[in-house]
Amino acid sequence: MTPKLQRLCDAVVKVTGAAPVERLGQLTLELGAADHLRVARLLRDHEELRFEQLMDLCGVDYSAYGDRPRSGPRFAVVAHLLSITHNWRLRLRTFCADDEMPLVASLSEIWPSANWYEREAFDLFGIMFEGHPDLRRILTDYGFVGHPFRKDFPISGYVEMRYDPEQKRVIYQPVTIEPREVTPRVVREAHYGEERD
Repeated sequence: MTPKLQRLCDAVVKVTGAAPVERLGQLTLELGAADHLRVARLLRDHEELRFEQLMDLCGVDYSAYGDRPRSGPRFAVVAHLLSITHNWRLRLRTFCADDEMPLVASLSEIWPSANWYEREAFDLFGIMFEGHPDLRRILTDYGFVGHPFRKDFPISGYVEMRYDPEQKRVIYQPVTIEPREVTPRVVREAHYGEERD
């Protein structure tokens, strides 16, 4: 760990009481949903940390992650924070306690930039943000069924939308695409890659 990362790590442990993990040159602080809002406020307000900006926030579905089944919570919210004052970054990963109803507190009152990121995580993963001022879909249609970035969401979806010229409007209907395995075919010449005279 570099001296700068070590200073940040020491400050985070001192202020929050939780030890971040270093990976690929960046620190990640992992939390449970109960500590999400309290620790986020400390990270922003404490003089030794001063994370003034939330640069990014996204949802993650860990149901099938890596080369082995994951034990523990399925959904997490990952926020990337920046301290302009101290010129350092921190990744904050919060795991949702309930896989059936993933819920964490909204960070939009602490960092207003979290607003649309949280709407995106809700729309694509179904993660609810308690206290969000306007939690509704942002990328998919209001009539969309499900959350398309969940790993158990079917590739073809549940419904398809099309314009019906007889009814003169857009209609929704069950998917009519037959599920099939898409295996690419490689077509090569008989002597592909061989040197010729």
